[in-house]
Amino acid sequence: MPNAAPPDWPDLPDEQLLNLRLSELPLRLDGTVVESRISQLNAELAARGLTFPLHFYLSDEWFTPDGQASMAVPFYLAHPRLERLEKTQMLAVEGGEHEWCMRILRHEAGHVIDNAYKLRLRRQRRAIFGRSSEPYPEFYAPRPYSKSFVLHLDPWYSQSHPDEDFAETFAVWLTPEANWNTRYAGWPALKKLEYMDELMKSLVGKQPLLERTDEVDPLRKLNRSLRYHYRRKRRHYGVDHPTFYDRDLRRLFSDAPEHAHHITAAQFLSRIRQPVRKIVADWTGIYQYTIDKVLEDIIVRCRELKLRLAVPEEQARQEFTVLLTVQVMNYLHSGRHRVAL
Repeated sequence: MPNAAPPDWPDLPDEQLLNLRLSELPLRLDGTVVESRISQLNAELAARGLTFPLHFYLSDEWFTPDGQASMAVPFYLAHPRLERLEKTQMLAVEGGEHEWCMRILRHEAGHVIDNAYKLRLRRQRRAIFGRSSEPYPEFYAPRPYSKSFVLHLDPWYSQSHPDEDFAETFAVWLTPEANWNTRYAGWPALKKLEYMDELMKSLVGKQPLLERTDEVDPLRKLNRSLRYHYRRKRRHYGVDHPTFYDRDLRRLFSDAPEHAHHITAAQFLSRIRQPVRKIVADWTGIYQYTIDKVLEDIIVRCRELKLRLAVPEEQARQEFTVLLTVQVMNYLHSGRHRVAL
């Protein structure tokens, strides 16, 4: 049996909390906010005639074990104190907001149903979405303007692998009032949604072919510390960030003597860091931690060049947001868009 966390563990400061092992956290899904969201997902599935039970359990991240009718939910959603820690460590809480959580739950439900009915073995499913046997890439090169894929978790995740394309398409199909017939009219992706609609209607009232709900990497068996967990997670999302060009920075900032009395570029960017990071994350779908690493490199470079603000602050904020977005897009086009852990 794993050791138990002290009774006052939610009151521990971050530095002490990070020393706890994942398996020591006394967490359950029962009675949590995410449990109510799972209930909403089940109601949405039932409304479509998909009533077989899905199994949910706590682990270190969102995922659906291959070959199982179960879904792993990240531990931090089971307690407000751990949500705060996740926010501190990763700058965002994946699935923390209601609608964000529902998007993820619908996506993962697509994987569960794919497993439960062994849909990947169907010839038409393979013809439309591709083969599940294709290896998952560590990185992928998205096509931002492609209309052959739906847009759900982020603008390009459906392009990363045939199984993610299937799950994203399922999620759009399941979302209440999505109006996908209108939203995707004229897109090649509409054919995928129409196939999904026919496929799901054919499963109504049918028992799944697979009902195994084994728990892969359940929280109770994860003996690594929270500190190690976040060190690994930050490394995963914070490497291989894009380069930027000094000439782009010099359009907004300058080291010329006439600007010597202006705020430094590093100070200005530090001040607008949080709102700009969120805007770029919303635009691109890239994890905020990755964007923040890019921002940190830019701030360091501004210090090295001794740059100061050379245009009005509002203009600089707007133009820098575009500049940063372009750099993230270059990152995507370079084929270095990292697949989730």
